[in-house]
Amino acid sequence: MIKSLLAAGTILAALAGPALASQCPTLAAKAEEALKTSTLDDAGKAKVTELIATGMSQHAAGNHPESEATLGEALKLLGM
Repeated sequence: MIKSLLAAGTILAALAGPALASQCPTLAAKAEEALKTSTLDDAGKAKVTELIATGMSQHAAGNHPESEATLGEALKLLGM
């Protein structure tokens, strides 16, 4: 029974990974959309643009927790 539970947990974790990975592009799109109407100065907009690019690079490299943190920082600068 314990082996069955461990196997089920492993399968669920494997299936959840790709589902969570898709959050990165969603966060980036949200930041890009907010950037269009942002009242940040040019330096702030440049920083947000840099964070979005960095976050998507981290996403592409498979480093989703760091990507989400970086994109979250961009959203925070945008007041979200």
